Amino acid sequence: MAKMEVKTSLLDDMIGVGDMVLLEPLNEDSFIDNLKKRFDHSEVYTYIGSVVISINPYRPLPIYTPEKVEEYRNRNFYELSPHIFALSDEAYRSLRDQDKDQCILITGESGAGKTEASKLVMSYVAAVCGKGAEVNQVKEQLLQSNPVLEAFGNAKTVRNDNSSRFGKYMDIEFDFKGDPLGGVISNYLLEKSRVVKQPRGERNFHIFYQILSGASEDFLCKLKLERDFSRYNYLGLDSARVNGVDDAANFRTVRNAMQIVGFMDHETQSVFEVVAAVLKLGNIEFKPESRVNGLDESKIKDKNELKEICELTGIDQSVLERAFSFRTVEAKQEKVSTTLNVAQAYYARDALAKNLYSRLFSWLVTRINESIKAQTKVRKKVMGVLDIYGFEIFENADNSFEQFIINYCNEKLQQIFIELTLKEEQEEYIREGIEWTHIEYFNNAIICDLIENNQTGILAMLDEECLRPGTVTDETFLEKLNQVCATHQHFESRMSKCSRFLNDTSLPHSCFRIQHYAGKVMYQVEGFVDKNNDLLYRDLSQAMWKASHSLIKALFPEGNPAKINLKRPPTAGSQFKASVATLMKNLQTKNPNYIRCIKPNDKKAAHIFNDALVCHQIRYLGLLENVRVRRAGYAFRQAYEPCLERYKMLCKQTWPHWRGPARAGVEVLFNELEIPEEEFSFGRSKIFIRNPRTLFKLEDLRKQRLEDLATLIEKIYRGWKCRTRFLLMKKSQIVIAAWYRRYAQQKKYQKIKSSAIVVQSYIRGWKARKLLRELKHQKRCNEAATIIAAYWHGTQARRELKRLKEEARRKHAVAVIWAYWLGLKVRREYRKFFRANAGRKIYEFTLQRLMQKYFLEMKNKMPSLSPIDKNWPARPYLFLDSTHKELKRIFHLWRCKKYRDQFTDQQKLIYEEKLEASELFKDKKALYPASVGQPFQGAYLEISKNPKYKKLKDAVDEKIIIAEVVNKINRANGKATSRIFLLTKNNVLLADQKSGNIKSEVPLGDVTKVSMSSQNDGFFAVHLKEGSGAAVKGDFLLSSDHLIEMATKLYRTTLSKTKQKLNIEISDEFLVQFRQDKVCVKFIQGSQKNGNIPTCKRKNNRLLEVAVP
Repeated sequence: MAKMEVKTSLLDDMIGVGDMVLLEPLNEDSFIDNLKKRFDHSEVYTYIGSVVISINPYRPLPIYTPEKVEEYRNRNFYELSPHIFALSDEAYRSLRDQDKDQCILITGESGAGKTEASKLVMSYVAAVCGKGAEVNQVKEQLLQSNPVLEAFGNAKTVRNDNSSRFGKYMDIEFDFKGDPLGGVISNYLLEKSRVVKQPRGERNFHIFYQILSGASEDFLCKLKLERDFSRYNYLGLDSARVNGVDDAANFRTVRNAMQIVGFMDHETQSVFEVVAAVLKLGNIEFKPESRVNGLDESKIKDKNELKEICELTGIDQSVLERAFSFRTVEAKQEKVSTTLNVAQAYYARDALAKNLYSRLFSWLVTRINESIKAQTKVRKKVMGVLDIYGFEIFENADNSFEQFIINYCNEKLQQIFIELTLKEEQEEYIREGIEWTHIEYFNNAIICDLIENNQTGILAMLDEECLRPGTVTDETFLEKLNQVCATHQHFESRMSKCSRFLNDTSLPHSCFRIQHYAGKVMYQVEGFVDKNNDLLYRDLSQAMWKASHSLIKALFPEGNPAKINLKRPPTAGSQFKASVATLMKNLQTKNPNYIRCIKPNDKKAAHIFNDALVCHQIRYLGLLENVRVRRAGYAFRQAYEPCLERYKMLCKQTWPHWRGPARAGVEVLFNELEIPEEEFSFGRSKIFIRNPRTLFKLEDLRKQRLEDLATLIEKIYRGWKCRTRFLLMKKSQIVIAAWYRRYAQQKKYQKIKSSAIVVQSYIRGWKARKLLRELKHQKRCNEAATIIAAYWHGTQARRELKRLKEEARRKHAVAVIWAYWLGLKVRREYRKFFRANAGRKIYEFTLQRLMQKYFLEMKNKMPSLSPIDKNWPARPYLFLDSTHKELKRIFHLWRCKKYRDQFTDQQKLIYEEKLEASELFKDKKALYPASVGQPFQGAYLEISKNPKYKKLKDAVDEKIIIAEVVNKINRANGKATSRIFLLTKNNVLLADQKSGNIKSEVPLGDVTKVSMSSQNDGFFAVHLKEGSGAAVKGDFLLSSDHLIEMATKLYRTTLSKTKQKLNIEISDEFLVQFRQDKVCVKFIQGSQKNGNIPTCKRKNNRLLEVAVP
């Protein structure tokens, strides 16, 4: 009998119900009880069909290990217990194997674990996709973009210590093999108001605290920051420190991540300078000041902060100060400048801080996209991961413009979720040939229309109110809403024309209420107009554009006076509406996968499940409605093969093996079990079960049958085990007896041997200790005499030093007394003249003396005349800083000229060649540093003196610039042949080393390019002009010990002859023409059998591989 194959399933050892579609009975209480039961057993994932419900455990669980990744890899979605890895694997395999673009939508309220879920998805995909240096680099960059965006876009809130305060959508691009090529990140609605104000118990964005905690003192000094949080008004102090969060370590992680993603050092420095400038903006305070015309004007109290901000950003202090005090309004050809009072100045300061940080964040996203975008233009497969804020409902009418925008986005996501879920369900029924029945569900399109309609929508009316001339307030906006939306069934307000709300005291006059799909939300209208305008005064934009700081200048392109646009910029609401429309259009082109995140409690504590809080989230996520949609037809469906494999033991005809199609086996099985026909239906590839009770009945029968089979297997196994154990014990007794006798004799011998060794070691040790004592005594006697002599000499030296010091003190005392006496005489003599101009004369005298002293000291401290000596005396006085630097520059130029004047014409020519070599090969060729100290000789063979080369000398009638023995590489086998390389003013020649016969002669005009690798080898290729007489046999592939010198002289000679620069190509892979074929020469790193000599080996007809140590 063949061994039975056992496969796990979602239904094995199930705690509660793993798939809510199978829940019976289905109601809100049973739904919550099932989640709680699974949560109590550390089962944080549950399915609703293909949707994953994720409950935040607020503690680490051992379910994300590499072993778990391998367990879920290439497994059916319902084969194992619910897990986020199952959904990630299903999405990745559909993308790789079926060529379907995927998107993973992660939703839930703050603290529900959306960000961690997106990290888990990305880490799983990174773990299961291909390997390789380039692929690993792409994966590392994609993963390391998360810490950067979290530092700048996440903050601690009362609900979550690492709350995303922006929406993020990442498209990960794959090639046809499923290996990642790159990605594109889109961000939505950064909560920039947090920069200037945070609710009680919350923090500003992480990066501010990370810089102050983790940066070094030198780095903070460069940013003009102090480590104390209390020094900055924009940082809330009640939650500055978060338990379990190491801001200093996180700062190091962020800097490392920025380096991996591809940020240059100067870019990283610029980013942190902008962050420091935002932090210091909050410390600028204003005071009122009355003008002559009676208008109030604001002035900056302390200009030190403003000065430091200007030094950081490179802005003229007077320009920025004026931008905080005045506002210029332009209309057609007129300009009107008005003063700002204190309140307006504070508004302008906060608006600048918010805009500066928001634009910096957008620049970071754009810069990361430049680094992680796919470098190839091949067709790509795309997997999108959406991590966006969930539905937000605050108490006490604290819902404002931000919550309104967030809830509008969730309405759109709910709309596409229902549409795509129904579409997926209908497509599966049609695909399987099952009759489709219409499903009733709530369509929230009417709510979306209430918000986004171009004529009567709330956003359209808000934009219209912002653009309307005259007095515009939040109250006028609410009045307009009451006029247009009064009769809408999902809109409520106290001023509505519907009489049923007139006595509703729970709705304040300054609020309106919208009945969202998740429930009713009351919005406080205060701040809607200002937040939608998102106004930044043009004076501040122009001041930022005038900054010498390149990054800040790039963040404010509208500040360019040459590009002044009097057209009002788009509002925040219209921008977000357009972004959401683009997102929805993008999501509809992809196959959706859903992760619904739930927060179990508000305390951020493990093992606590708050039924009321979870119930609220279930309602606004529409999870029950989702289950009803899935159960409207058939509650459970499964492919025929796994179904037959799971339940075949329930029928004698199908057990243990069914010889036939899987569908026929399932039909026989269901007929044998006498299941009513209305409870199931056969599709083309799946069995559909209508009621969960039928599935549970099958599971109960299977469980009973497995117990019977286990009893039978156990009986047979016990008999076999006892027989095997008896035979093994009998055989073992014989073997043990033989081995024991051998062991006893060996032990006796080892004991005698070890005893002899111990006796010998004791005797040798006694002799050695005796000798050591004698040597130590002799050494101490010698050391004693030396020490006594040293002490005596020291005493004599100290006595002499004491005498000399006393004599010097006496001489100094006489000089000091004499100086004081002369000073007293001078002061008595000139006291009557020392009145009105005393201060100026003292200042000029002091300044003259200091400068005299400075130049005298400089004369004695001048460094050497070597141009490479970088030593320079330290600056003694701050006011001489510019003079000190100018003297240093003049002195360096002077000594460089003195050094150059010493050169002969021959030396100048040598240095010109060295300089040319530096420009061609520095930081490009690894062999270059070793050639710097070697003089260029040129004639290494001395052809004119060596009689062996007389024939060659007679054949060449020009001056030889370089003569060297090189190795010519044979294309057929990669072996080298020695040749003499000659370079004259007009030609390049190759001659036989033994006979001196010229093998090839190439005019310099036919040489088009020289190619070489960037590694530490001497291989180079001389490319010839196609069609020339010298190019008949193709290019030359040569190897030389003086590659840098030969390439430099060839470059200079060709330039002198043809007046054109010779192309020097440095690449680890290039093509060489051999007769009619092109061969690729590839350089790789590898260990060599013959030491550090590079070797060339033919791989095939088109590839020569050079191994470089």
